[in-house]
Order: sequence, then C-alpha cells, then structure tokens
Amino acid sequence: MKNPRSIWCLLLLTSLLASCGEPVARNQGVYMLIDTSGTYTEELGKAQQVINYTLTKLNPGDSFAVASINTGSFSEKNIHAKVTFDDRPSVTNKQKQAFQQAIDSFVAGAQPAAYTDITGGLLQAVEFLNEKEPGRKTILIFSDLKEEIKDGYNRDVPLTLEGFDLVALNVTKLRSDNVDPNEYLGRLQQWQEKVELNGGSWRVVNDLERLERILR
Repeated sequence: MKNPRSIWCLLLLTSLLASCGEPVARNQGVYMLIDTSGTYTEELGKAQQVINYTLTKLNPGDSFAVASINTGSFSEKNIHAKVTFDDRPSVTNKQKQAFQQAIDSFVAGAQPAAYTDITGGLLQAVEFLNEKEPGRKTILIFSDLKEEIKDGYNRDVPLTLEGFDLVALNVTKLRSDNVDPNEYLGRLQQWQEKVELNGGSWRVVNDLERLERILR
C-alpha cells in the first residue's frame, strides 16, 4: 500500500475503531440504609429529607432502594422501597410519588430495633447494586455507626466494595461519646478503614443542609 492517501485512510479507520469500545453506563444506583435502633427512630424525619432530595436528583434509568438496619439486615425483607426509573419522564414521576408513599408508610410504622447490623445491610446493598449494573454505585448509611450484632450472627465476612462510593450521613454523637470523644472518632476511623481496605471510597456528610455533597 504505497498510496499516501490509502495509508492515511487506513490510519484514520484504525483510530476510529480503537476509540469504539464497550459503551459506558452513565446511569447511577443508590442504596440507602437507615438505622432504626434505639432512639435513632427519632431521626427518621431527617432520613426522609435525604430520600426526597435523592429522588429529585435521579433520572430515568437510575435505580434507588431504601432499607432499614436492624437485627439481621442481609435480607430483601429489609427493603422498604426499590425502583428502576422508566425511560418515560411521566412514568418516572409516578414512580417517585409511589416511592415517597412507601417511605411514608415505613416511617409511620417504624419501631426501634434492638440491634444494628450495618455489615449485613452493606452486603445486601452490594448485591442489589451489582445486579442493577449502574455506571455509578452509591451507598448512603444513615446511622450513628455503632454496630451491635445479635449473638449467633456472623458478620466477619469480606466486603467487595471496589467501585462503590459510601457516604455516612447524620453520624450522631452518643451519650458516651460526650464522655469520651475517642469513641466517636474511633467509630468513624474504624468504618473508613473497613471500607477503604475493601476497595470502596468513604465520605462523611453530617451537615444535611449540604445534601448536594452526597451524590457525585
């Protein structure tokens, strides 16, 4: 092939083919875990605020689920609302209304849980989002981050969090934290290390007036 024009065309075609890889998914999946242990049920109004904000930011094709954290959270039964939004905006709006109604029912009937199985909730969140295969995966954890596992439950399991963005929200200080702030700081550090060692990214957003920081 000595014709310069032919060579140029071949190089251009090769370049175009190289740039055509697998399509990149640009939708997002969000899974929110809500702590309902002890007095944390008093915080559910703030959780609804986060849910309503998230709904306004999600688009057709995105997925969203909200689940509670209680005794054993590695279960579909803990999911109170889940949806993958339709491509038609009018249908998406109706799905968002139905989602809010499901959350209202959950909040109205929520009872304080005796245990806080955060790890089980994370396992369920990872499974849900992996099945949806979104381009971005975000897990919101609305909790004081104090995990309490019921006797007999094993949560010493590996978490595969590569590609997951975990955001801790409204990490309230417990009464004992006021006595010894090291307990509060230790919980934050423990969860950050656990998430990052398993491949995920970690952020804390306590100022719920800055909800624009929860989704990237």
